Amino acid sequence: MELTVVSLGRDRHRITVRGHEVIVDQPRDSGGEDAGPTPTDLFVASLASCVAHYARRGLGSGGEGPTVRCTWAMSEAPPWRVASIAIEVQLPPATTAARQEAVRRAIGHCTVHNSLQSPPAISIRAAVAPSEAQSTHLAGIS
Repeated sequence: MELTVVSLGRDRHRITVRGHEVIVDQPRDSGGEDAGPTPTDLFVASLASCVAHYARRGLGSGGEGPTVRCTWAMSEAPPWRVASIAIEVQLPPATTAARQEAVRRAIGHCTVHNSLQSPPAISIRAAVAPSEAQSTHLAGIS
């Protein structure tokens, strides 16, 4: 799996994944133009939407889906990070006890939550991109 993030100037970036595009930016009071959610917003949203996805699966194919509400707090000291996340899954009023249990079991399969519980190995490397002349020269080598 792969995605690309390209700078659009200042704090704005375009994320491209599987043909979809998302713009991320910083709020105006943080020097951005507020053209989209922040990367941290997307991080928390990915967890909340993954929980919503699995809760929906637990509810079955028919009827109304869940509403997921989420709040989070940032750390008060470095290293800056999301320090806490609270998620509330609101199920439709007529949800039976059996479906509530199915939702709880299904939420246990949330890929994002599981990834946070057992963090993936992460490597980050910074390198200078080749110039256009170098890219053209390398493309001609077989």
